[in-house]
Parts: sequence; structure tokens; C-alpha cells
Amino acid sequence: MRHIVYLINPISGTGGKASLKTLISRSTEEQRIHYSIVETHPTGDYHFLREKIKLEYVTDVVVVAGDGTVRQVAKALQGIPVPVNLGIIPRGSGNGLAFAAGIPKDPRKALDIIFTNRYKYIDAFYVNEQFCCMLSGLGFDAQVAHDFARSGTRGLPTYAKISFRNFFAAKTYPFEVYINGQQFNTDAYFISIANSNQFGNHFTIAPEASLGDGMLDIVIVQDMSKWRLVGSILRQIRNGKVQRHYGLSDSSKDILYFQAKSLVIRNPKLAPLHIDGDPWPGNDTFTIQVIPKAIRLLQANQG
Repeated sequence: MRHIVYLINPISGTGGKASLKTLISRSTEEQRIHYSIVETHPTGDYHFLREKIKLEYVTDVVVVAGDGTVRQVAKALQGIPVPVNLGIIPRGSGNGLAFAAGIPKDPRKALDIIFTNRYKYIDAFYVNEQFCCMLSGLGFDAQVAHDFARSGTRGLPTYAKISFRNFFAAKTYPFEVYINGQQFNTDAYFISIANSNQFGNHFTIAPEASLGDGMLDIVIVQDMSKWRLVGSILRQIRNGKVQRHYGLSDSSKDILYFQAKSLVIRNPKLAPLHIDGDPWPGNDTFTIQVIPKAIRLLQANQG
């Protein structure tokens, strides 16, 4: 028998929490599924779920929030003796993991996926010791994440405004990258390490990324003029292809796109970092390692 715990973030996204709770309660009762509703924890610590799962025979934890909360919950579920399904009703600003898995923003349709009870294992990865579900980045996109976290409003319009402002102020950072046994240096606006193909809001940065292929997709946007930068990113979104070689022979390319199970990035100028869209303290070295089959995700995409 299923027992679903819904974790609802009272401040993610925009409005409508009372009606959403009513929808969740009514829809789950119609399915005759046992459930409970719990508000998300302000500290981001969800280890209490481990005891709750054990004592109450919880089978599914559904996060009604954005990518940051999904990451925190997925991290807490690592290593539990009996695997538990993770579901998402996307309510964040980007919802990258949900959209990559084919989970729509409409809560009714997201609930339909949850009730269907079809799951697939997906990967995650570590950035040093920090767990990441979907996407981590250094440089421009991380600066946007830091500024967005400090803003007084949420939602896509605010994110777009901050991104636009940062685009004109963006600078490159020096990086030293160790990947697949090779090393090279680059000056780049940003480096994205992706498990999914999205930044969020259906904005695709790593077109060949797969949630469950056991590989990380690394996208490096190198130094170029701002006008060339726009065209290069648009081409990357449409048809970016994974490159099979590395190093100085790629230095003339605007954007580098690799796949690997692990890599090390030296970051001497302390470019800002984000993990699943949340701002994170920088470091001079990042060791990044894929975690195969880390999450049992309820999702629409079963291929």
C-alpha cells in the first residue's frame, strides 16, 4: 500500500498554496492513497524523513517546490535501506529537473504522473562533498543565482531581469580543467556541469544530456565578444554536439561540450558557484563525480 508524504514549500514560486493543498488532498483521497502534508524545513535539513519513512512505511516523498528543495530532499534519501520514490510537483522558478523528466508545471498533470506510480532511476553527482541532482555552474550563471537569491521577488520575470543585467557586466574567469585524463586551461564566462539538459524553464544548455546515462555533460563557454556570445549560445541550445577530444586543439571553439564520469576544476579567481540553482560558497578546487542511479524518480519520460 502506498503512503505519500507531500513536502510543500510555503514560499517557492508564486502564490496559490492553500488551493494547491486542497487539490492535493482531494486528488489523493480520490485515489484512496494514504498521505500526509508537511511544510518544507527552513534549514533544508530533511533527515527527519528517514525516521518517518521507517516508522510510517512511507513509499513516496513528493516535493512541491523548486530544484533547491528537490536537491535537499534527494540528498536526505540517499542510502536508506528501502528505496523510496521521489516525486515532484514543480513550484520553483526554474524547475529544471521536473521539466527534463517530462513533469509538467500544471499540478493536476503532475499529480497524474505521481498516481501512475512509474519510476526510473536517475543519476546525481557530487561537487566536492555537496550533492547535486541536476546542474551546477561556475561563473556567469552562478552570479545570476547569487543575485536572484538576494532579490526581494521571485519568478521568471525577476530571473530574466537579473540575467539581462548580468550579461552586460559579465567577465571571464581563468579555469584549469582536468577531464578524462587530460588537462587544459581556458578563460570562460561559465562552466556548467549538467546531469539534465536544462538550466530551467525549458532552456536547454546540454542538448545530449540524459538523466540516467551515468555521464556528466560539461559545457564551457569560452572568452568571446558579447555579440558572438549570444549567437554561440543559441547554436549550442539548438544543436550542441559532444566533442570527443580535449585540450589546445579545442581552444579556437567558442563553446566546449564534453562528457565524463568525473572531472576536476581549478578556480584560482574564485568564480561564484551554484548547485541546482542555489548560490553556494566558492572554492579554488572542485572535484566532481557522478553518482549512478542515485534517485528513484516518478516521471513521465520512461525511455
